[in-house]
Amino acid sequence: MVNITTRPVTRLGIVGAGSVGTAMAYASLIREAAREIVIYDIDGTRAEAEALDLSHGTQFTGANTVTGGGRMEALAGADVIVVTAGARQKPGQSRLDLAGANVRIMETLMPALMEQAPEAVYILVTNPCDILTVAAQKITGLPPNRIFSSGTVLDTSRLRLLVARTAHVLMTSVHATIIGEHGDSEFPVWSSATIGPVPIREWTISGRQVFTDEVLDSITDDVVNAAYKVIEGKGATNYAIGLAGTRIVEAVFQAENAVLPVSAMLRGVHGISGVALSLPSIVGSGGVYKMLEMPLDERETQLLQDSADTLKQNLAALGI
Repeated sequence: MVNITTRPVTRLGIVGAGSVGTAMAYASLIREAAREIVIYDIDGTRAEAEALDLSHGTQFTGANTVTGGGRMEALAGADVIVVTAGARQKPGQSRLDLAGANVRIMETLMPALMEQAPEAVYILVTNPCDILTVAAQKITGLPPNRIFSSGTVLDTSRLRLLVARTAHVLMTSVHATIIGEHGDSEFPVWSSATIGPVPIREWTISGRQVFTDEVLDSITDDVVNAAYKVIEGKGATNYAIGLAGTRIVEAVFQAENAVLPVSAMLRGVHGISGVALSLPSIVGSGGVYKMLEMPLDERETQLLQDSADTLKQNLAALGI
C-alpha cells in the first residue's frame, strides 16, 4: 500500500488588491505559503481579475487555489488574514501622516472581517502599522498575539542587505535588527550586531575597520529613508513587503516559532506598555508567542523609549 501524505489545507485571506496585496498574493503563491489564497477588495472586478491572472500560473507552483472578488464572505474560515487595504503613502508623506484616514478604515473593516473569520490570525501591513495595530486590537478585542503587524521585518532585511554589501559577505551571515517604530524613529541595534560571530565594529577588510560610526550612521539613514526613495521613483513599495509579509505568513502556517521583528502590543517589555513596537518576537501557529527583551546599550534603550513616546503622542492625538 502506498501512503500518500497531503499538506493540510491552509487558507490565506488578503484584504486589498492593490500593489501590496497582489505582490503578497504572488509571493505566497510561488513560495507555496498557503494552499488556498483569497483576495478581497471593494473593487471586486479588480480583485477577481488579479486572482484569475495568478490562478493561470498555478500549474507551475503546485496545487494552489487562488480566488478573488468583492464579497467579504469569501474570506470565511480563513486561518490567516493579511490586511493591506488603506490610503496610499504619497511622496514626501510620513507614515504617521496616514494615521487618521486608515484608523477610520479599520473601524469599519475589522468588525466585518471578524464576522467572517473570528478564529484567524490577523497581520496588518497597512501603514502606519504600529498605530493601526493598537487601534485594531482595541476595535476587535482580540488577544495581542493574534493581531499584529509586519513591523520592521522588511526594514531589517534592508539593513542586512546594506551591511552585507559593505562587508562583502552573504546577506544571511549578517545578524542585525531594526527595532522600534516602523517609521522615522526606528533604529538598528548596533551593540549586538554581528557578521558571523564577529561584532560589527570589529569587522575589518585588509586590516581596516569597515563599520566606523560614520558608516553606521549612513546605513541607518539609508534604511530609514529607503521607502521614501522607492516611492519617489515608482509611486509605492510592493515587491519586498510582499515577500516580507509572506515570510510572516509562513511562520504562522508552518508553526515555525521563528524569531521575526514584528510589531505587537507591548506589555511591560523593556518597561513599555500600551503601544505596539517592533522587537524580535517568536512567531508560530497562534501568532506572536513572545516578544523578546533583547540586550540594549544605554543609548539604544533611550531610542526605544523615544520611539514609544512618539507613538504614544500620536495615539493620544487620534484619541486611541
